[in-house]
Amino acid sequence: MKIIRRLLAVLFITLTITETVFGAHPLVTDDTGTQGAGKFQIEVNSEFTNDKETVAGVVIKEKGGEVVTILSYGLIDNLDIVLGMPYQWKKVKENGIIISDEKGFSDMPIELKWRFFENDGLSFALKPGLTLPTGNENKGLGNGKLSYGLTFITTTAIEPWAFHFNLGYIYNRYKLQADKDANRNGIWHVSIASEVEVVKDLKVVANIGMERNPDKTSNTHPVFILGGLIYSVTENFDIDVGIKGGLTKPETDYSVLAGVTCRF
Repeated sequence: MKIIRRLLAVLFITLTITETVFGAHPLVTDDTGTQGAGKFQIEVNSEFTNDKETVAGVVIKEKGGEVVTILSYGLIDNLDIVLGMPYQWKKVKENGIIISDEKGFSDMPIELKWRFFENDGLSFALKPGLTLPTGNENKGLGNGKLSYGLTFITTTAIEPWAFHFNLGYIYNRYKLQADKDANRNGIWHVSIASEVEVVKDLKVVANIGMERNPDKTSNTHPVFILGGLIYSVTENFDIDVGIKGGLTKPETDYSVLAGVTCRF
């Protein structure tokens, strides 16, 4: 936990510029913002991952990624429904030999985001969700069974900053016995993020977080740090880019993220 305390200190010290904004891709941490009644948001987000490790003298390299299309709709001013459609790919090599190369649609999330409190720059939200078993579990693209979770979200606006905090839990259910034997069911996640507009229409974002390792054989949890930029081409159209790095061995070494967001 020392590394988390140090990163939190760095985050609060360095991101101390201009005006309040709200969380968005490439951040992993969500914000409490909703679309408003009858309004839509479409995001197309991508992530390209690279990881390398050596186990018992065997060099294992993984390259993969994901493109996910996310549709959010405001049911009422403070309640959104959010649908995601992720497409994933991953290639694994051992000592230069390809042992796995899979791609396809993975499990699809359906969530509600309810902002239940808002006062003087402080707001709270809950985000319950289901993950539908739409991916092929035999290819490692899904769990094969319905999973569910809940995330508590806080956004704090303290001029000139905005900070977001997430505390989440997901319960994964698995169809394949091999997945049941290898993976934990209950996974917690904790993260904090900040964003700030450094010049007109250009935001700098930062994010740190960790979650429980799903691997039953390991008690070392994945920890990440992320930095990025969001540029508002128009009031309702954003583009973004980010870099995410792993701070512990179970986390992916590094990822490149990019996305576009359109609101209407």
